[in-house]
Amino acid sequence: MELLISILILLVLLLVTNVLAHYISFIPIALIQIAVGIIVALVAKNFTIEIEAEWFLLLFIAPLLYHDGAHFPREQLWKMRLPILGNAIVLVLLTTIVGGLFVHWMIPSIPLAAAFALMAILSPTDPVAVNGIAKRVHIPDRIMNLVRGESLINDASGLIAFKYSVAAIVTGYFSLKTATSDFLYMFFVGLLIGILGALAIYWIRLHLRRIGIVDSTFYVLLQVLTPFILYLIAEEVFHASGVITVVTGGIIAAIVKEKTESFIAQEQVVTEHVWSIVTFTLNGVIFLLLGLMLPSATNSILISEEIHNSILILYVLAIGLMVLVIRFVWVMFFHVVDKKIFKNEDTVTMKDHIVTTLVGVRGTITMVGILSLPLVTDLGELFPDRQLLIFLAAGVILFTLIMATIFLPLLNDQEKAQQPNIMNEKREMLKHAIRSIQRETVEENAAIALKLMNQYNAMLMNVERKQSEEAFQAYRQQMLEVRKIGMELEIIYTKQYMTELGLNESIQQEIDYILKERKDMLNNRTFTLLKRSLRHFLRERKMSKLPANVVEQINKVKKDLKDHVTSSIIKHVQETNEYSIDIAQKVEMYYRHLQYSSYKMDSSEQEEQKEYLALIAIEAQRNLINEWYLAGDINNELAKELRRFVNNLESVILLEEEE
Repeated sequence: MELLISILILLVLLLVTNVLAHYISFIPIALIQIAVGIIVALVAKNFTIEIEAEWFLLLFIAPLLYHDGAHFPREQLWKMRLPILGNAIVLVLLTTIVGGLFVHWMIPSIPLAAAFALMAILSPTDPVAVNGIAKRVHIPDRIMNLVRGESLINDASGLIAFKYSVAAIVTGYFSLKTATSDFLYMFFVGLLIGILGALAIYWIRLHLRRIGIVDSTFYVLLQVLTPFILYLIAEEVFHASGVITVVTGGIIAAIVKEKTESFIAQEQVVTEHVWSIVTFTLNGVIFLLLGLMLPSATNSILISEEIHNSILILYVLAIGLMVLVIRFVWVMFFHVVDKKIFKNEDTVTMKDHIVTTLVGVRGTITMVGILSLPLVTDLGELFPDRQLLIFLAAGVILFTLIMATIFLPLLNDQEKAQQPNIMNEKREMLKHAIRSIQRETVEENAAIALKLMNQYNAMLMNVERKQSEEAFQAYRQQMLEVRKIGMELEIIYTKQYMTELGLNESIQQEIDYILKERKDMLNNRTFTLLKRSLRHFLRERKMSKLPANVVEQINKVKKDLKDHVTSSIIKHVQETNEYSIDIAQKVEMYYRHLQYSSYKMDSSEQEEQKEYLALIAIEAQRNLINEWYLAGDINNELAKELRRFVNNLESVILLEEEE
């Protein structure tokens, strides 16, 4: 019961932090979640969650790395294989050795092997935190691909280096030959299991389909379970690297998915939705757990009188700077090697080197790893400076996160507008789809066409939000302007109608009520919502006391008024030039939807019309992609991504029709 309550509390905190992130968007959500976790840990001291490294890697890291592997651009993974492997393996070893020597020199009380263990667990980067920063600060694609690529592998190399450093302290024995052979075994066997395992699961899916099991939900569950199955087989059966296995499995699964896209489109749409929920939840909970762990992990060293707290902070700053310096020197060195030996002609500036350094933030893998340090050695002695090591690791995590939060926006603001953004193309495609539906709209299919255009407008709003908060707010402001213009015209034509008919007082009051309601719909403030609820309650009581013939007359007038006002507004925006074309079209679309919302159509005819219009829109988008590609406006990789986007839209339509 306690575990269930803890999970529910974490999920509630996840929702709270996302609401907070909406209002303080200048701070990465990862830092907000860590801060909320710390506050909860300090306030509710009885609320604690024990985390073991093994189940944390299985429950959180395995599915997230599998998902990252499946969505990583494979062309870039192959193109950047040298810098990715360099960062994931050589840089991890450099950080462990050079950093370990520095820590032992600065704090002699920490044994050399313990210093190596600390720097080994500090070597893996955390792509989840970087992704959180990248949502509000544009990081060049090349750098993001590099840090995402290295993080797929350096978790494995960092954990292996950490494992052997700890083993050297616990057992008093270390063999470089054994460590190297074990690393090669775990890496390549993990790679092989990932390939064979992903192909085996795909073969099982095909076989189950052939014998008649076609339930999409069943296959979605199988896909979600895949990283857990692969990880457990690698770790528990073959003692290989589960991290490498799930990354490889994700890449193979993505390749298979592309080859079978047209056959299982509906399943893929549902799977993407499920994975979006899973990754959203796991990413958020990871940083909440990090915040919850920090107070208890660092409390004992902070209250200890052995080392002054100011000295501890200086140690953290020194180690954090050393981690960044090692990364910066390696990045510069590899660039020279890449240019001189491998003849890479890409232009890389000093700013790029600094950004590449800063995006190498540390995160929860580091925290969970350092907390797994044993309490005693095989000789029964206490593990040397365990609490100090935990504090230093926690401090460096926060240091790298804060450094990235402060300096990345300063380095990238000017470049943001210059970088290509696929969201621009998606936005133009959705607008093009809406225009294609408008051209096919006649009175008979108007209700269906308007419903479909509203769906595309909702997608357009979602794209605006993903592109940037400013673009999203601008789009929302435009839609609000459309509604305000419509409201002004409604008032004008309603008063005109009332004057012409000379309506009695009861009907006039009802129409005044309708106008107030529609005006208040533009305002979602709490007080306005309460006022609307109260007014609705009073109006219902009043209507219940009116004679039936009066109520019938009111309803007839309301219907006639609606027809008159919507027709008048549509005619007004068509025949005048008061508004921009974009605004006029949106006003017309809104009132046409009201005009045809009561239009009845046979269900089979409705489905047929919807499918026809939807396919017209899809085909229009595909033609637009081809036009861009032939004109040289987009490259082959971008064209493939946009076609995948259109395929997903088509899959959604097929899924809705089946339901």
